[in-house]
Amino acid sequence: MKIELLELLRCPKTGQCLMLQEDVDHGQEIQAGWLISEDGHNRYPILEGIPRFVPASNYAESFGFQWNRHARTQLDSHSGLPISHDRLWTAIGGKSNLHGQRVLEAGSGAGRFTEVLAASGAYLVTFDYSSAVDANARNQAPSPRLHFFQGDIFNIPLAKASFDKVVCLGVVQHTPDPQAAFRSLAKYVRPGGQLVIDAYTRNFAALLQWKYLLRPITRRMRKETLYRLIEVVTPPLVPVARLLRRIAGRFGARFVPIVEYSHLGLASELNVQWAILDTFDMYSPAHDHPQSLESVTGWFREAGFEDINVRPGLNGVVGSGRRPV
Repeated sequence: MKIELLELLRCPKTGQCLMLQEDVDHGQEIQAGWLISEDGHNRYPILEGIPRFVPASNYAESFGFQWNRHARTQLDSHSGLPISHDRLWTAIGGKSNLHGQRVLEAGSGAGRFTEVLAASGAYLVTFDYSSAVDANARNQAPSPRLHFFQGDIFNIPLAKASFDKVVCLGVVQHTPDPQAAFRSLAKYVRPGGQLVIDAYTRNFAALLQWKYLLRPITRRMRKETLYRLIEVVTPPLVPVARLLRRIAGRFGARFVPIVEYSHLGLASELNVQWAILDTFDMYSPAHDHPQSLESVTGWFREAGFEDINVRPGLNGVVGSGRRPV
């Protein structure tokens, strides 16, 4: 943890500023210690250089498992393809220089979008509810503008209305209450700032997927057991899914109970790893709550945002809006 992050950190229970325990080494990077609320009643550990505001065991454990196992699989720097780059900038509304802007990334996983945002010149604060934050921290090049913490999207331990952009991709549908997660994120957008989210689409065609048939079983399985099963079943099904995609497009690929991404131009072995990762991601989460275009539009309107743009996107419904000045 960098000492500069203290300016923004707040106690998630009281909203008070946080102080470092007196005997903590105030070096350039604080590797271990405690953050204490002003009244002294609440304490939060700094472990391996990352402030921790949530228990190690929580509903996002499957994500910590998958992102530490596939820490580099979906990074553009690993694939050599601009897949995350294009998805991020399309959601934001076009590539821009974020130098000098303060950006909050919620639910960062292993950092596929973190590395793109960090390269934009932004002052970036990024967090995840799961231990995936550790994989992200290992993946990123050291930067004085990049800060990590492990926290809860419903109780973000930061000063409100402090960010020029709040970005949350691939996350809200996996929370217990997506609308409440949106409302929480909206509080951290400063006047004139932008909120960008996406979520799985809720419509009849999207619901005709294997995952909604099998998830009542798979989400209750031990994550290690489910992963081993997917690791065995997926590789031989990838060629089948690829063939069905060529014959009948994306709907053809849905005839098999896995996902695969040969259409993105991934190398063969990396495509198999993406397929294993995202098939596990499809079946393992505790929560999967897709949203309609109308519901996401309503969230932005309820929060008082303007310049609202909600449309179908690469991962389902993509929405952005700006808080009035």
